[in-house]
Amino acid sequence: MDTGFDYHHILSDMAICIVAAWVLGLGAQLLKQPLILAYLLAGIIVGPNVGKIIVNQHSLEVISELGLILLLFMIGLEIDLNKILSSGKLITVTGAVQILGGSVIGAFFFWFIGFKFGGANFDGLYLAICAAMSSTVIIVKILYDKRELDTLPGRITLGILVLQDIFAIMFLALQPNLNESTFKLLLASFGKVAVLVIVAFSVSRYVLPALFRAVARQPELVLAGALAWCFMIAELAQQLQLSRVMGALIAGVAISTFPYTLDVVSKVRSLRDFFITLFFVALGMMIPAPTYSYITWALGFAAFVIISRFLTVFLPLHKMKAGHRTSILPAINLSQISEFALVILTLGKQQYNHVTDQVVGIVGYGFVFLAIGSTYAIMNSEAVMKWLSRWLGDFNVRDLDEHTVFLTKPEHQPKVFLLGCSWSASSLIEEIQRHHPAMLQELAVIDFNPQVFDGLRARGVYVKYGDISQRDTLINAGVEDAEVIIITLPNTILKGTTNAKLVQLIREVNPHAKVIAHAEFFQDLPHLYAYGANFVTIPRLVEARDLLDVIRAAQQGLLDEQRAAQQAELKDRHEVIP
Repeated sequence: MDTGFDYHHILSDMAICIVAAWVLGLGAQLLKQPLILAYLLAGIIVGPNVGKIIVNQHSLEVISELGLILLLFMIGLEIDLNKILSSGKLITVTGAVQILGGSVIGAFFFWFIGFKFGGANFDGLYLAICAAMSSTVIIVKILYDKRELDTLPGRITLGILVLQDIFAIMFLALQPNLNESTFKLLLASFGKVAVLVIVAFSVSRYVLPALFRAVARQPELVLAGALAWCFMIAELAQQLQLSRVMGALIAGVAISTFPYTLDVVSKVRSLRDFFITLFFVALGMMIPAPTYSYITWALGFAAFVIISRFLTVFLPLHKMKAGHRTSILPAINLSQISEFALVILTLGKQQYNHVTDQVVGIVGYGFVFLAIGSTYAIMNSEAVMKWLSRWLGDFNVRDLDEHTVFLTKPEHQPKVFLLGCSWSASSLIEEIQRHHPAMLQELAVIDFNPQVFDGLRARGVYVKYGDISQRDTLINAGVEDAEVIIITLPNTILKGTTNAKLVQLIREVNPHAKVIAHAEFFQDLPHLYAYGANFVTIPRLVEARDLLDVIRAAQQGLLDEQRAAQQAELKDRHEVIP
């Protein structure tokens, strides 16, 4: 019986795609570019529009859809609803302005230049939605490498990305009914989503825990159960006339708090990576051959994305007095297009026929340009931020340090300065308040994290907003008259400087103060002392001694007492950075 399905043909196409993706992936790794970019380029090269090695990409659509379902399932597993619900004002307000404001600005802009918004053609709408979403893969990878995920700009960036995922879920619910987008149909779409969510979360709460506990000692069954759950909810979504990928996403979110999630993620990741490679290669095949028109439109689209990020991220953060650094860096981090947007675009093209080849080409090449450009911009974000800060100053957009020297005006000259306020400084200030409260009146802190200022002012600590690597900041704060100056940050956290450079700068400003520096490596000590440090702290030695005490307590059966003592110490401890 002829089923019309050529297994040999599809296997050949898969082989070509995987080899092309691997070869270009090696090049992307050498050039430190995102692998997704390599996969898209592989699809463009082997696809029917350029290389014509694979003429009919439809043979890969089913396989690539599997990758898409697994990708959305994994994204769901990694969404932490508790973090979303507990997001601070900076994240929630900025996220709402960025997503909604970016979509509205995009819709108006693309409508104004002639793209359609109805009549079975939603090119303008899809361009606006794609322009409003940023790449989780690119951002998280680079910020992780730079150790900036837990900085304030990093946390704001990640919070906005999570809110963008929620926005994407809402659009996926509306997507099937865009052709007949009456209020009644839109309400019906949200009703179907509500049914899907209620069913998924009810089953995940009352049924799945017992099933997973029963097979917890069989990792293969845990994996099989997770995949079965994923495809079951995906198929339920399809039966409700929603998309399978939306069902997969909700399935992941529903079990994201399970204790087995990490095990499932680790096992599904390799399976997902194989299929998702084919998905992005297949997406690359949809992108038309590059022409002057496509490249021009894509560059214009990329420029719009960058401008809209500064309008919708920088402005609300600056309005909430986050300072130039905390306002500019998230805008730089978010200046690219999301893989999720590519998913939405693919569904709009293949399943719903909402968009034309022109939009696929514009977004595809725009993704390429922004992926490359934003990678270099994020890697050099400190230099870009400083240039933009000076440029903003020329237009009278002031930073926090330009309003006042100290956020709390000192009654007398502080004697002890902390340069930077992170975890170590937070604990030190708590110790001072507990055991030597009078010393707080002699203390001053210089940092550019506006979130810690209220906590410091409540303790009566003088706070100067500014970059500790800048001579003017130190002089304006009065460091030249300080008696003790402590650098509280390791080199991995410092931006644009090191402990050694700071010691040199401090010695130029104040030759007489006692300078205490920070070292992570023993070989740094001679250099720091040579540059003028009076003492160098090595926190790893303190941690090692504490761990040795814990080991001895464990061997003597006193670990419970050790833990009780720790809990008693932490019970009434209220640090600036908890």
